[in-house]
Amino acid sequence: MQLRNIAIIAHVDHGKTTLVDAFLKQSGAVRANARMDTCAMDSNDLERERGITILAKCTAVEWNGVKINIVDTPGHADFGGEVERILSMVDGVVLLVDAAEGPLPQTKFVLSKALDIGLKPIVIVNKVDRSDARPHDVHTEIFDLFTVLGATDEQLDFPTLFAVGREGWAVRDLDKDPRGGDLTPLFETIVSHVPAPKRDLDAPFAMLATTLEYDNFLGRVLTGRIETGIARVNMPIKALGRDGKLMESGRATKLLSFRGLERIPVDSAEAGDIIAIAGLETANVADTICDPAVTKELHARAIDPPTLAMTFSVNDSPLAGLDGDKLTTRMIGARLEREAEGNVAIKVTESEDKDSFEVAGRGELQLGVLIENMRREGFELSISRPRVIYRQDDAGRRLEPIEEVVIDVDEAYTGIVIDKMSRRKAEMREMKPSGGGKSRLVFHAPSRGLIGYHGEFLTDTRGTGIMHRLYHGYAPYKGAIESRITGVLISTDTGEANTYALHNLIDRGIQFVAPGDKVYKGMIVGEHTRDSDLDINPLKAKQLTNFRAAMKDDKQFLPPPKVMTLEEALAYIQDDELVEVTPKHIRLRKRFLDPNDRKR
Repeated sequence: MQLRNIAIIAHVDHGKTTLVDAFLKQSGAVRANARMDTCAMDSNDLERERGITILAKCTAVEWNGVKINIVDTPGHADFGGEVERILSMVDGVVLLVDAAEGPLPQTKFVLSKALDIGLKPIVIVNKVDRSDARPHDVHTEIFDLFTVLGATDEQLDFPTLFAVGREGWAVRDLDKDPRGGDLTPLFETIVSHVPAPKRDLDAPFAMLATTLEYDNFLGRVLTGRIETGIARVNMPIKALGRDGKLMESGRATKLLSFRGLERIPVDSAEAGDIIAIAGLETANVADTICDPAVTKELHARAIDPPTLAMTFSVNDSPLAGLDGDKLTTRMIGARLEREAEGNVAIKVTESEDKDSFEVAGRGELQLGVLIENMRREGFELSISRPRVIYRQDDAGRRLEPIEEVVIDVDEAYTGIVIDKMSRRKAEMREMKPSGGGKSRLVFHAPSRGLIGYHGEFLTDTRGTGIMHRLYHGYAPYKGAIESRITGVLISTDTGEANTYALHNLIDRGIQFVAPGDKVYKGMIVGEHTRDSDLDINPLKAKQLTNFRAAMKDDKQFLPPPKVMTLEEALAYIQDDELVEVTPKHIRLRKRFLDPNDRKR
C-alpha cells in the first residue's frame, strides 16, 4: 500500500483538530453515523476543558488505496517540544492559517522548524466563511512569511487551498470553484504533493522513538516512524541512547498501527510507516529502537532549551493531607521523573537538601498544565514563584530570555498596552492597523516581565485584547522591573474565618477567603491596600453581652472573595510566598508561616 506521512501545523485556535475530524469522517475511518465528539483528537480532560491541544497525537486514514498518517500538533509555543520532535516523523506539512487573523507567532515558529528540516508545505487558508475573512490578503502574507523564513524555491512553490474545516470542504480557487463540497481537493493535493517516505526494506529494522506513553497492560509504548527494515512481533530488539550506548535489550511484544481513532495490533510493519511498539522497560524519547545488528544510532533533533523554572516541594501547611493522598517527596519525585521522560521540553533537578525539585520548562502554561494534571491525580504540592533561567555570554554578561509578543487590540486601548509593556522593559518593533478598528502591536519583551501580565492585560482591554507570545532568544539583562506594589493580609490564627471578623477587615483590602473557609497561621487571606504586609485575625468573634441595642444585630454583607486560578496564583506571589496546591483547593501562603521566622 502507498504511504504518506503529514503533520498538521497552525497557530492555536486556527482549526487543526476540527479539520482532522472532517478527515476521519470523509475517509470512512469513522462511520458516517458514528457518534464522534468534536475535536475527537483532544482526548484528555484538560484539552477538552481549555479547548487546546497539549499532546501531539497520531491518526491514519485511507483514501483511494493510499494510507495517510496524520499527526495533530499543539498550537501553543509552550508545547513546542512536542512539535519539534513530531516533524522528524513526517514528509510534508499542512499549514493551516485563519482567513481573518493571518499568520501569527506560532505559525512562524512551527513553519520555520518545518522549513529547516526541508519539508514540503501545503497551505490551507481556513475559516473563509468568517464575516471578517480576507483570504487573498492572508495568502500574500503567508508568501511573505515563507520568504522571510528563507524557504527554498521548491518550498515557495506551495499549493494553496481555501477551506471551512468545520463544514468539511476545501477548494483550489475560491472565485471559480463552487463552495460547500468536500475535502477531495485536499486529499488529491496531499497524495500528489507530499513525497512518499523513502523505504529501504532490506536493511535491519530501526526507528526513532518520538513520543512515549504508559499503558496499564502493555507498559511503555513508544511511537515513531520506521526508518529502515521491517518490524515483526516478538523479534529481538534493543534501544540505543543518543550517544550510541546500549540502553537495554528485549522483544517487541506488541506492534500497533493507526487506523482512524484506534490503534490496531499488527504482525509486521514496513519502513516509512508510523507505529507504536511495546516491550522495552527503560527506552526513552529520542532513543533508537532497532534490530540487534544495528550499531549506529539515528540522529535526534536538538530541542530549544527551557526558559522558566519553578520549585516543587512537599505541602507542609497545617491543612496538608486533608484533600490528597500523594504527599511525600518520593512520590512527587517519581511523578516528575516520569513526566520528564515523555516530555523532552521539561527538565527536573533535585535540590541539594533533597526536599524539593526544580522543574524547568517553556512557559507558565506548560508548567501550569503539569501542576493541574498532578493535583487531579491526588498530589499536594507547594509551588514557588516562576523565575526565568539566566545565562552568561563569553564576556561574562548576564543574558535573559526574550519573547516576541504580538498583541491585537482595539485602538482605544493601545495607549495603556504600550505604557504597561514599556514598564516591563519591552521594546516596540511594529505597530499597524489590522482592520475593524484594531491595531497589531509587536514587542520584544523579557520573559520575566510577562509573568502574570496576561490577567492584567485582559482587565486593561476589557477582555477584547488577544496576546500571543513566542520565545525569541537570549539578550543582555534589561534591568529591574517593578513587581506587585501591594502587600498582603496574613492570618495570625488557625481555624475557620467568620463573617464578623471579615466584615471588620473590608477596609483593609480585597479578601481571598469567605466565611467558613479554613485558614491557618501564615496563610495569605487577602491583598493589603498599602505596600506593606499586615497580620490580621480573620477568626475574631463578636463579644456577646446581655445588653440589647437597636440596630446592633443587622445583617453584615460581605463582597464576594477574589478567587484565583492556578496560573493567576502563580503569577501573583512574590519570592517569599508559595502556592499551596491540593486536589480541591488553591491557597496562597508565606514561605515561613511563623512571623518571627519571617522577620529573621
